[in-house]
Amino acid sequence: MKILVLTWEFPPRIVGGIARHVAELYPEIVKLGHDVHLITPEFGHAPMYEVVEGIKVHRIPVAHGNDFFHWVNNMNQSIGIHGGKVILEEGPFDIIHGHDWIVGDAAIALKYHFKIPLLVTIHATEAGRHNGIYTATQRYINGKEKSLAHEAWRIIVCTDYMRREVERALHSPWGKMDVIYNGIRPEKKQHQQTFHRQDFRRQFAEDGEKIVYYVGRMTHEKGVSVLLDAAPKVLWQMGGYVKFVIIGGGNTDRLKQQAWNSGISHKCYFTGFITDEYLDKFQTIADCAAFPSLYEPFGIVALESFAARVPVVVSDTCGLPEVVKHTKTGIVTHTNNPDSLAWGILEVLKNPGYQQWLIDNAYEDLERRFNWFKIAQQTEDVYRRLVEERKEVQWL
Repeated sequence: MKILVLTWEFPPRIVGGIARHVAELYPEIVKLGHDVHLITPEFGHAPMYEVVEGIKVHRIPVAHGNDFFHWVNNMNQSIGIHGGKVILEEGPFDIIHGHDWIVGDAAIALKYHFKIPLLVTIHATEAGRHNGIYTATQRYINGKEKSLAHEAWRIIVCTDYMRREVERALHSPWGKMDVIYNGIRPEKKQHQQTFHRQDFRRQFAEDGEKIVYYVGRMTHEKGVSVLLDAAPKVLWQMGGYVKFVIIGGGNTDRLKQQAWNSGISHKCYFTGFITDEYLDKFQTIADCAAFPSLYEPFGIVALESFAARVPVVVSDTCGLPEVVKHTKTGIVTHTNNPDSLAWGILEVLKNPGYQQWLIDNAYEDLERRFNWFKIAQQTEDVYRRLVEERKEVQWL
């Protein structure tokens, strides 16, 4: 099969989870014998065309816009033009696979022009991120999401929770959707680390301090403020011997002010953005990962901590309870509840034996449920269904 993939994120452009998803899924699709062409915006000094683990990656120039939405419009025009060229020169293609609303206009245009069935993976919704639709901007994005979901032949979502959310927020029929989990390559976190662990650790915490970390975007929906509200109780129970390390780019002024107002700023270290290589090294010296999201369709960061053998504490929002099995592969706490979050972190920090048991169970679960080759096979099943159904349709 020939598959044309449209995505606004692909390494080295990494904004959220889509980049890692597409970069790790499609090499496995290629191994199954399929021909994958991926179109994405240019980024930095990355080549305009290259083959990455079998994926034929086309990076296209996009004119700068006055704002993000103007840029998205320009990007869709560029993807549509280049996508048409690729289809004419490399086709025929069996499927167009688009990821989220940002590439929706191009995906829909190519679908109709070339009469190719459109498969869409919806990674999140605007209504979910904001617990409703309230502003003109949110209504615009929600409208784009609804249009893309309507035009899709089938929709892939990452959890059962997201299936319910897409049905509710985008009015998509239940039977039009397939649930396929995200995955991870655990071997990426298990390479040999040649460095002095204690010296490295002292960059973040004093000897004797436990390290609790969050990694991700500094947005309200990620719940970092809940972690800071939980920190005083954790510190009190642990005699002050804990350091909270907050990892990720973005504006942290509000969060730093919150830590200062709570009198715990000396126990919080905001690192800013760090590279994956540096994060891999950091995770070998961490004691607990906390992801207190208010909205999280899946939570790839939890899988990354599983793979790094760090125990995880998460909130019970959205898809996280499907990814982290409470008291088996991690601790699941009540959403937006600092006391519950503090309890979960303390369960991990105070019980080394239990901590190791959670780590071992979580690592085993990666192979059972989050293996990319198995996920590619499930995705291939959806591809085959689309191709067979397309044969039965006279597209006028």
